[in-house]
Amino acid sequence: MRTMLVDRPGMLSTLQDTGRLGHQQYGVSVNGPMDEWSHRVANALVGNPEDAAVLECTLNGPRLSFSEHTLVALCGAAMNVTADGQPVPYGRAVLLRRGVVLDIGARTAGARLYLAVRGGLAPESVLGSRSTNVRAGFGGFHGRPLRKGDHVPLSPPRRGAPALPIERRMVQSGLPMLSALPVDVAQPARREGLLRVIPGPHWNAFTASARADFERRPYKVTPQSDRMGIRLQGPALMLDSPLELVSEATVFGTVQVPPDGQPIVLMADRQSAGGYPKIGYVASADLPLLAQAMPGDELYFEAITQADAENAWQDFEERLQHLRRSAAQALES
Repeated sequence: MRTMLVDRPGMLSTLQDTGRLGHQQYGVSVNGPMDEWSHRVANALVGNPEDAAVLECTLNGPRLSFSEHTLVALCGAAMNVTADGQPVPYGRAVLLRRGVVLDIGARTAGARLYLAVRGGLAPESVLGSRSTNVRAGFGGFHGRPLRKGDHVPLSPPRRGAPALPIERRMVQSGLPMLSALPVDVAQPARREGLLRVIPGPHWNAFTASARADFERRPYKVTPQSDRMGIRLQGPALMLDSPLELVSEATVFGTVQVPPDGQPIVLMADRQSAGGYPKIGYVASADLPLLAQAMPGDELYFEAITQADAENAWQDFEERLQHLRRSAAQALES
């Protein structure tokens, strides 16, 4: 069996696929990647289906090696990454020889890096997903972040699949590492920290000054932020009058406002239901930017229409599909 050996686990390295859908009514969180763009791009670069499980590394990463020659790709936060001491490029497929040590060090920008392996990481799925639910202790690799000494199984190559050109070149060259052609993996340029928001069902329940502050004043990411929610600090968002609400299902990007007026943006490990007033929803196309925010970063919100958010998501998807085609061509070149 092909495996990935963990020599150093990193701060929080967990397996994530596209998430555990269809179980929120039973109180089961969706989980999945915080940064969907980087997750899907990394899979595309190595020729994986979009739902293949990858490794999400937070703030600093693990030291790893593989039992067989392995094609990998890195996307997301910038971290100091080497393979047997050689810098590893981002945004392209990289073939590592068996036993080469991949060392993912401290971050230099962003919060989360994604490591995809050709074929995907392959523990047993739970409720239809390989994503790690750390709080409940299931999914991923034994329901927890990686630990030193773990041997994580990898999916075997597809039976009968021909060797990629990059694999044939490695056999011929004897080099410890080879990289395929680069692919443009950048998202469209945006004002730093700007998040587009669709007004929520309780938008008009907040005071006029609160709504103005929400759109015009910065909010800082606090150290209490995690995969469950990004907690923000800034001008308090007050209601016109007390509001009694029935708890309902939550979605990725919901901006809830608890009684202290400090907003919380619900993220990948969000609870299945919540009852705080919802001032808005971060547009899905901007959630990857939020996922890379660090404590102390300033965020700004801009209210947009539902149609604008749908157009942004369509552009997001079109860019991903173009990138997937480019990555496939690069692997075959």
